[in-house]
Amino acid sequence: MPFKKESVNDSPTVAARPVLTVAVTSPQTTALTVRVSANGDIMAWQEANIGTEADGLRLIEVLANVGDRVKRGQRLATFASDIIEAELAQSRAMVAEADVALVEAAANAQRARSLQGSGALSVQQIQQYEHAERAAQARLDAAKAVEKTQQSRLAQTRVLAPDDGVISARAAAVGAVVPAGQELFRLIRQGRLEWRAEVAASDLAKLKPGLLAEITPTGGQPILGRLRMVSPMVDVQTRNGVVYVDLPPDDRVLAGMFARGEFEIEQVQTLTLPQSAILLRDGFSYALRVGPDSRVVQTKLVTGRRTGDRVEILDGLDASARVVAAGGGFLGDGDLVRVVENHAQSTSAAQPPQGDLL
Repeated sequence: MPFKKESVNDSPTVAARPVLTVAVTSPQTTALTVRVSANGDIMAWQEANIGTEADGLRLIEVLANVGDRVKRGQRLATFASDIIEAELAQSRAMVAEADVALVEAAANAQRARSLQGSGALSVQQIQQYEHAERAAQARLDAAKAVEKTQQSRLAQTRVLAPDDGVISARAAAVGAVVPAGQELFRLIRQGRLEWRAEVAASDLAKLKPGLLAEITPTGGQPILGRLRMVSPMVDVQTRNGVVYVDLPPDDRVLAGMFARGEFEIEQVQTLTLPQSAILLRDGFSYALRVGPDSRVVQTKLVTGRRTGDRVEILDGLDASARVVAAGGGFLGDGDLVRVVENHAQSTSAAQPPQGDLL
């Protein structure tokens, strides 16, 4: 019987085996919050420099210290007032003396006017009495002005808070002789703080008064503030503008702290993928799209913002695409995979099928 040579083409075909068992996912429409980031310092909303107009007086009492909360009109310090009180008493005596002189001059002028026309006094004499009355009135007014000046000087010996707030600095010391105009205290008005943040000029137009900002001081907890004002100018060197954010009262937040923050601009609907479905190769982002033949196709993506564990997809996929949810780092372009439709498995690492790893 002749020997039949077996052809190579007649050998049994070896079936392709999947490399991995993977779960798939599709881009989902997610509401992403558009945010603008900024950095800056926490500062006092307004500071009041508290000094004195009294010159050359000695401080005998200091009643406020750094960190004290004070009320408008509260006494903070007291100067020695003995000399001023003596001068005030003297000026009051001068007012009383000038008042008596005015009464006498007015009586003489009245009598002179009553005799006008009788011939007992000449016109010149009558005018002299009237001029004496006006001079006495002027001396009384001058004495009262001196008295008022001394009263003002006496009031200046008591240093009062110009507004409610917190004392942030103190230079006053008992026994010091202070010249007029020297700062004694510094006050954070109403205890209000603000965040002065620098924002890139390209983002300034997106910010409007009233926007909320989440601010995190260095080493502190996040707090919410509200944008009060956007600076009308941009620094020509840094190309940044300053925005002013009002902060709520919080003992953990102190003036001078550095803080980072974000402004919530708006929410937009966009396609996103889980972070686990995105591969970084050669500096670019990719997803492994699963085709109808269960083979993966490496697809280049344009990604955007991130929220939680999801990444915005700007270009490269549509909502109907099916991509490997996790474990794509073990796969190459064109590899055959076994697809598990249960999406819950996408949170665990993809596992190679038993006996199917090539």
